[in-house]
Amino acid sequence: MTKLLVVATSNPGKLREMQAYLANSDWELTLKPQELEVEETGDTFAANACLKASQVAQATGQWAIADDSGLEVAALNGVPGVYSARYGNNDSERIARLLKELGNEVNRQAQFVCAVAIARPDGAIILQSEGICRGEILHAPRGDGGFGYDPIFYVPEKQLTFAEMARELKGSISHRGQALNALIPQLKTLLSNE
Repeated sequence: MTKLLVVATSNPGKLREMQAYLANSDWELTLKPQELEVEETGDTFAANACLKASQVAQATGQWAIADDSGLEVAALNGVPGVYSARYGNNDSERIARLLKELGNEVNRQAQFVCAVAIARPDGAIILQSEGICRGEILHAPRGDGGFGYDPIFYVPEKQLTFAEMARELKGSISHRGQALNALIPQLKTLLSNE
């Protein structure tokens, strides 16, 4: 039995990414209504994910899944953090600002964090997970894949930036991949208990 799961995003790319992770889970994923906007007022990724999942579930009367993610840079005390998407007007501005603020800082340690929350149709949050991918910030962009901060986020174990990785490799080690993979067994259980 397939059950509908509304993804609390207007981004078709994020929908496709979640569909790939949850392909064998018997959940049918769909985008939230375009006009339904949820303001991200939380001060953590988990708070924002819960806020979005809960409000979208209540507004649609369906199960909902939401994520919030961003980049935390150690030398900048975790900035841009929950403001990662609002750190500039577009990807190149955000990257330029981050590189300028880091300057010649020796400590380039950073991590991508993703929190995922799932809400019942009444808005109650029943599942949450978090994924973290550690890496470092390069002095200049490399690679032309991915989006956001991917061209400057370098994963030493793979000797590649996220923007240089094949989609499958990035998906297997990324913060979003870890958070979603942690939920898959619970999602299957949830469906069979419904």
